[in-house]
Amino acid sequence: MKNKLTYIIDDDKLTVKLTSMLISKNEFCEEINSFFNAQYALDELKKNYSNIENLPDAILLDLNMPVMDGWQFLDEFILLPIKKEISVFIVTSSIDPADIEMSKKYDVVKNYIIKPITAEKLEAASMLICAKN
Repeated sequence: MKNKLTYIIDDDKLTVKLTSMLISKNEFCEEINSFFNAQYALDELKKNYSNIENLPDAILLDLNMPVMDGWQFLDEFILLPIKKEISVFIVTSSIDPADIEMSKKYDVVKNYIIKPITAEKLEAASMLICAKN
C-alpha cells in the first residue's frame, strides 16, 4: 500500500520545497501537506483525529523550529487520541547524539534522518511505512 498523505513540518521553506520535489519525484506519497510551524500541524491533527482519511501516513519532522520545536510537537502528538498509526521521521541537521538517543524514546519515531534528505533515505522511510501496513 502506498503512503497517501505526508506532512512535512519544517520552518525552512527551501527544505520544504526540496523535500516536496524529492517526494513527488520518488512517488513517496500521493499528497503533501506542508507546515512551517509545528503548532499548525498539531492543530490540523487535532481537528482531524477522528477522521482517519484526513490523517497522514507519515510525518517528516524538523527538530529546530521557532514557536514549537520538534520535541514539543512529539510530546503533544503522542497525547492525541488518534486511532491510526502514523510514522514520524525526524528530519534534521542535528547530528547531536543526545538528539538521536532522545528520538528513540518515542515509539512513533520510526527513523532519525540527517539532512539533506535523499532518494535513498526516502526509500528507506517508505519501506518502514509499508512494513506497518
